[in-house]
Amino acid sequence: MTNSPFSILPLSKQTLKNIGELGFTSMTPVQAETLPHILKNRDVIAQAKTGSGKTAAFGLGVLHKLLVKKFRVQALILCPTRELADQVAKEMRRLARATHNVKILTICGGVAFGPQNDSLLHGAHIIVGTPGRVLKHLDKGHLSLKDMETLVLDEADRMLDMGFIEEIERVIAHAPQKRQTLLFSATYPEKIVKLSATIQNDALLITTIAAESANKIDEYFYKVDNNSKVSLLIKTIAHHKPKTILVFCDTKAQTQEVADMLSHQGVDALAIHGDLEQYERIDVLVQFANNSCSILVATDVAARGLDIKELEMVVNFDIPQDGSSYTHRIGRTGRAGKEGVAVTFFTSRQEERMERYRNEVRKFDDAEALRDVDEVTMKAPNVTLVIEGGKKDKIRPGDILGALTGEAGIDRKNVGKIDIYDRQSYVAIERSMVKKAYSHLKNGKIKGRRFSAWLFERAERPAVNNVWCKGTGKE
Repeated sequence: MTNSPFSILPLSKQTLKNIGELGFTSMTPVQAETLPHILKNRDVIAQAKTGSGKTAAFGLGVLHKLLVKKFRVQALILCPTRELADQVAKEMRRLARATHNVKILTICGGVAFGPQNDSLLHGAHIIVGTPGRVLKHLDKGHLSLKDMETLVLDEADRMLDMGFIEEIERVIAHAPQKRQTLLFSATYPEKIVKLSATIQNDALLITTIAAESANKIDEYFYKVDNNSKVSLLIKTIAHHKPKTILVFCDTKAQTQEVADMLSHQGVDALAIHGDLEQYERIDVLVQFANNSCSILVATDVAARGLDIKELEMVVNFDIPQDGSSYTHRIGRTGRAGKEGVAVTFFTSRQEERMERYRNEVRKFDDAEALRDVDEVTMKAPNVTLVIEGGKKDKIRPGDILGALTGEAGIDRKNVGKIDIYDRQSYVAIERSMVKKAYSHLKNGKIKGRRFSAWLFERAERPAVNNVWCKGTGKE
């Protein structure tokens, strides 16, 4: 953090009041370094790590010059994944609370094309989306960028890694030449330099990596036979006792297989990967974020942009492809001054590759030193209750909370995170109170109306003795 208050910036009184209410006390390094230039309409390349506050940096810049009465697309924010686009859109809506009638649309793949077209027909001020789906709407004439003044590429390095360069170039071909272009990236490789040269005008490079506080992470490396990775994973969990864990695998098939194996051992685990439909991805992410699931097993692509506030452990079930991927992965734990644990598995055939990871602080321990697990269970503290009503039904979090703490008599402390989507709402309920909450919502009313309700329930499995399970790691 810096000691620079937002009040030194030429932001409106309403905006300053709003960000104060959101808990923004002072600017982070990336905000302090970039916002003065962004607000002066300069093109900027910002190198900053995930969780550095970059969304607010470009978000406040976009909103500062937005003309609400001009109901045209004035800003486009491109993201590498649906999850990051959703996260950015949510943060933009929070930042825009002080400005009435700002319409922000999320345009990503994995959901029906028609409803997106219908939303675009009604207009928007800001589009947040993935390159492929945005390009499809542009090519079909559903979306126009002729009034666009600001283009943002968030996590640009990851978009290039994922092969989006052609789609990005085609999207930009639809945009006005006279515009502000903001490029945010965790790394600054040669391909980012080349991209900037082609799409930005006299861009100012700002690097805040050195000024950002390092995450407090204990890093462990364990050598393991390829057929006993899941067994070692369970022993590692039992040893470190984290409450929330993100496990990285190399392939989509492997994520599902590892999650299924963990569930079979009595551990609450879900997988997220590219083969899931969008509604399935939302179901998984909501449960993990609201503590209804203890372990999320994911690929790099699927995990990019996840909004996880407190993650206690990251496990590399497979060695990351490079040092940059390793840094991105483990950087999801130990945030906001908290301590985290990162564990990486490697096989005897991968020992040579591991030499690049050795340093004076990383611990290369003997997996045999971890005690055998006689019994394992890991149940999440909450269960997610789903209500078949959402934003389109004018439901707000306070309406659901009121229904639960009013007639249902549920204590506020037993109600967790509430997420409202267009047609569905998700509420986390403490496990011991979930039947009472479900019974009331199934038979009661919200805002004087009845809505269908149901629970995410995974099969109860007994603790397993002498844990052993064939691994699926790929070398």
